Amino acid sequence: MAKGFEMAGFNQVCGLDWFKEAGMTYRENFSHPLIEGDITQREIKDKFINTVKEKLNGKNLTVLSGGFPCQGFSMSGNRVVEDPRNSLYKDMLEIIKELQPEFIVAENVKGLRSMLKGKVEDKIKADIRKLGYVVNVTVLNSADYYVPQKRERIIFIANRIGKKNFHPAPLLESDSYITTKEAIGDLVKLKDNPKFNHVRTNHNDDMKERLAKVPEGKSLYDKYSDSWKKCPWNEASCTIKENHGGVNIHPIEPRVITVREMARLQSFPDNFIFKGTKSKQMVQIGNAVPPLLAKAIALSIKQTLKK
Repeated sequence: MAKGFEMAGFNQVCGLDWFKEAGMTYRENFSHPLIEGDITQREIKDKFINTVKEKLNGKNLTVLSGGFPCQGFSMSGNRVVEDPRNSLYKDMLEIIKELQPEFIVAENVKGLRSMLKGKVEDKIKADIRKLGYVVNVTVLNSADYYVPQKRERIIFIANRIGKKNFHPAPLLESDSYITTKEAIGDLVKLKDNPKFNHVRTNHNDDMKERLAKVPEGKSLYDKYSDSWKKCPWNEASCTIKENHGGVNIHPIEPRVITVREMARLQSFPDNFIFKGTKSKQMVQIGNAVPPLLAKAIALSIKQTLKK
């Protein structure tokens, strides 16, 4: 999200995450501060809020963006109840209350829309409205915004300055999506280069044979249809994930894709370098908002400000 907003011309103020390796990557690629720690701890929350206020130096905060887990919502009668796994959602609301950003952008998995028959989405919208915001929600497909990957995510956009919220209109039709081949075809000939995050996994001969036989769009394992999935070569890739060690299969080579190939399919520029072990790098990329999707969202906020 931070990279996409930077691409759209926004000035970054501060980041916050508990994931150590993501913090290493963040500091490698951005010059603004990152607060590393657990958002639920008051000390960390205060450190983030105070850093943002200090960097703003009296100016308004335009956008606060983030993503939060939502698996802990459940029902009690007609009431949506929360468990501790949803504390990050409440903490984000607390930070919004204190920093009063003009806009909020929140990203989540598409499945949130159907959680508890839509009541979870309704509760989140109601809680944001209570803080004085007009909120709109939609599902965006990253491939519509030049990301070489079909990745659908729910995006909340809210503002408290009396404007109409715009979600970005699609920039591409499905027949002109960027393909996997266009995105990573040149990397097939590139030798392994750890500094470029391009190191192939060494599979044994039996595994290579099994990977080669997997049809495009299908998974190596019947039980895990969402991981170990082979990317289609002449279409936009399927959703890129790191699922407990399982990563996507290369369409034309008998191996899983490299970190750099994952990054390309998520639309990260080649000068964006990932830190930590290879597996931690893959987790970071699998969890990321594609920068070109974030850029499109950021530009739609700029449109709202201009209007």
